[in-house]
Amino acid sequence: MSTLAPLRLLREPSNASEGNQSNATVGASSGSCQGLDIPNELFLALGLVSLVENLLVVAAILKNRNLHSPTYYFICCLAVSDMLVSISNLAEMLFMLLLEHGVLVMRPSIVRHMDSVIDTLICSSVVSSLSFLGVIAVDRYITIFYALRYHSIMTLQRAVVTMASVWLASTVSSTVLITYYRSNTVLLCLIGFFLFMLVLMLVLYIHMFALARHHLHSISSQQKPPTAHRGGSLKGAVTLTILLGVFFICWGPFFFHLILIVTCPTNPFCTCFFSYFNLFLILIICNSVIDPLIYAFRSQELRRTLREVVTCSW
Repeated sequence: MSTLAPLRLLREPSNASEGNQSNATVGASSGSCQGLDIPNELFLALGLVSLVENLLVVAAILKNRNLHSPTYYFICCLAVSDMLVSISNLAEMLFMLLLEHGVLVMRPSIVRHMDSVIDTLICSSVVSSLSFLGVIAVDRYITIFYALRYHSIMTLQRAVVTMASVWLASTVSSTVLITYYRSNTVLLCLIGFFLFMLVLMLVLYIHMFALARHHLHSISSQQKPPTAHRGGSLKGAVTLTILLGVFFICWGPFFFHLILIVTCPTNPFCTCFFSYFNLFLILIICNSVIDPLIYAFRSQELRRTLREVVTCSW
C-alpha cells in the first residue's frame, strides 16, 4: 500500500539509505526479515468499516438532543478524527491506484501537491485522534472525581474552545510535520506528544481504576450481596483496562518505529523492525474501528439512537 510521504521516509530513513540497503541484503540472506505483505483489500475493508461506524456515531449524536453535551461532543470529534483517518487513507490509495493503472494522468508537480494535501489530512487526523483520546480521558476523570462540579467546570463554552484548539493545533502541527518531515526534531516532538498522551491517560485511568476497585472492596467488606452498582464499578474498571490496552497495542508499535528511526536507523534489528511498517498502519486503522465500540456503543442512549438512525426512524 502506498503511504504518505513522511511515512515513506519513516519506512526507509533517507539518512540511512545506504546502511539500510546493506542491512536489507544481510536480512534477506538470513531469511529472518521477510516483512509482511498486507493486501490493499484489507486496508480498504477496514477503512470502509471504520468510516461507516464513525459516521453512524456522528449522525446519532447530532440527531439526539439528549446527547448534546460536552462528553458526547468530544466523542463526536473523536469519531470525526477517526473518520478522517479512514477517508484520507482511502483517498490516497485510490489516487495512487488510478495513477499506477494510467487511468489518471497528471503532471508530477500536481501529483506532489495532491500528495502533500492528502498527507496533511492524514497527519492532522492522527494528531487530532490522539488529542481527543486524551480530552475524553480528562473529561471522564472530571466526571468521576468532580461529579457535583462537572457542569460548572466543563461548560459548553469551554468544550467548544477545547475542540477548536485541538483542531487548530492538529492542522498547524501536521503542516509543520509535512514540511519538515526529514528533521529528527519534528519526529522527536511527535514521539514526545505520544508519550505525553500515554502518560496522561495512564495516570488518569489508573486513578479511576483505583477508585472503582476501592469502591468495590468497600461494598464487599460490608458483606452485602452483589448489586447493580457493584457490577457497574467492576464493569467500569474493566473498561478502563481495555481502553489502555487498546491504546497501547494500536499506537505503540508505530511510535516505537519512530523511536528506532531516530535512535538506530542502520542497526540490523531496527531495519528488520521497519519491514513490518504496514502492520503498524493496519493497527492504527484498527484503532479507528475499535474506538466507536469502546467510547460510543457502550452508551445505552447512543445505541438506541443508532438503531433509529439505521432504521431511518427520524
